[in-house]
Amino acid sequence: MTFSAPAQETPLRPIASADEARDVIRMLDETVTALSAVIEEESRLVRAGRLSEVARLAPRKTDFARAYLTDSQRLRDALPRLRGALGRDIEGAKARHAAFQTQLQANLTALATAHAVSEGIVRGVADEVARTTAPQTYGASGRTSTADPRQAARPLAVYRSL
Repeated sequence: MTFSAPAQETPLRPIASADEARDVIRMLDETVTALSAVIEEESRLVRAGRLSEVARLAPRKTDFARAYLTDSQRLRDALPRLRGALGRDIEGAKARHAAFQTQLQANLTALATAHAVSEGIVRGVADEVARTTAPQTYGASGRTSTADPRQAARPLAVYRSL
C-alpha cells in the first residue's frame, strides 16, 4: 500500500456521497492496520533497546499517520451530511478508532519511558565526567573545595548510531 502526502496548502476534497464515505472508511481501516503494524514493530524495538532501528520506521509511520489524519478529517467533515446514510459503517469505524487510540497510547508511553531512561543515562554520565574532571584541591579552610560542576564540565559527545 502506497500513500502520497497531501500538500499542506491544498484544502481537503469533501466527500460527496455515502459510497465515497464508505471507500474512505475502508481506506482508513487499511491505514490503521498498516500504522498499527508499524507502531507494534516500533514498540517491540524500543523494548528491545534497538533505537537505531526505530528511527528507520519514522518515514513510514509519518506517511501512514498523515493519510490517517487526512481521511479522518474528510470523514469528520462529511458526517453531519451523511450520518444517516452510513449508520453501522460509522459505528464500526468509531470502534476501530478507539482500539487504535489505545494502542497508540501504549506506544507513546513506551517511547516516553525510553526517552526518560536514555536522558537519565546521559545526564548521569555527564555528571560523572564532570565530577571526575573537577580539580581536587584544598580551599582556604583546609577542606577540599568543590568546584561548580558546570565550570569543570567538558563537552560530552554521544555517538547516536549505535
